[in-house]
Amino acid sequence: MLVSDFDYDLPEELIAQHPTERREMSRMLAVDRVSGQYELKQFTDFQSYLRPGDCLVLNDTKVIPARLWGHRAGSGGRVQAFMLEENKDKTWKALLRPGRRLSPGSRVELDGDDCGGFVVVSKNELDGTYNLAFDEKDVLSVMEKHGKIPLPPYINRNPEDADFERYQTVYAQHPGAVAAPTAGLHFTPEILKQIEQCGVKIVKLTLHVGAGTFKPVSVERVEDHVMHEEAFILSPESAAAINQTHDDGHRVFCVGTTTVRVLETCADEAHPGHVVAQEGRTKIFLYPPKTPKVVDCLLTNFHLPKSTLLMLVCTFCDYDYVMAAYKFAVEQRLRFFSYGDCMLLHKD
Repeated sequence: MLVSDFDYDLPEELIAQHPTERREMSRMLAVDRVSGQYELKQFTDFQSYLRPGDCLVLNDTKVIPARLWGHRAGSGGRVQAFMLEENKDKTWKALLRPGRRLSPGSRVELDGDDCGGFVVVSKNELDGTYNLAFDEKDVLSVMEKHGKIPLPPYINRNPEDADFERYQTVYAQHPGAVAAPTAGLHFTPEILKQIEQCGVKIVKLTLHVGAGTFKPVSVERVEDHVMHEEAFILSPESAAAINQTHDDGHRVFCVGTTTVRVLETCADEAHPGHVVAQEGRTKIFLYPPKTPKVVDCLLTNFHLPKSTLLMLVCTFCDYDYVMAAYKFAVEQRLRFFSYGDCMLLHKD
């Protein structure tokens, strides 16, 4: 398929710039994976699609305040560091702006009296990132004190105090993501409790969403795209719960494309519908005509035109069904992307 096949017209004003007043106030477009029929609901109707014995899978990664500011030692020039992930040698991989003036050995003093700074150790020529060595050993604590939430590039405003709470799921636990698993932003503790009380198993995994999730697809043929890597953990307990769900004839609901990436990476080829617990990095790329091996239903937000995330959604049902649903979503003025409304792809 061509990347252009996944394009669609989206008025700029439909890109949500702020969250709804309350998490659960979003609208939800429910699409039948088999028939392609869709109906417009409220997110609060999500629970009605679940049945006792089903399994709801959440990504409990936590967004780190990844943007730090400082000044270059000597010249005083302003520097922005966008922290990506910690390396095995305890340095941090980051994007720097302006990077061209920061050669290895350059020192940057961070804003704030008690956080010191960092030295540029090396540059990664393949992706333009830098490896940084910080004065402070606990770099996450520096970010918590002085960093800003890294809102997506299509949100055209500076982070506000409310974003520290709202650009984070209520079940976020393990710091490491630089973008939120946004399908989870609609849930409240009360809704999750109600779901569990109805006999639905809630299990968690961790995938630290990387900046590559926003990387544009620059090739013409879908198959030629090189997918980015993201670190994940699927525990033995979660894997066992998912496997038992299918053994008992029930369904696995994934909240977000990130959970799909993990489960499909961990699919047990010897036992259809099962997963194998593991920890590692995934660069799985899911696009038609591939179909999910483990996941039955998907709750997800609306994704950018020509994005790998939209391609993943199109593995859940006929391509034409998905694109028709997206056209309907535009016509109904649904809100798109991270702070927007959601879509449920379901089947019995």
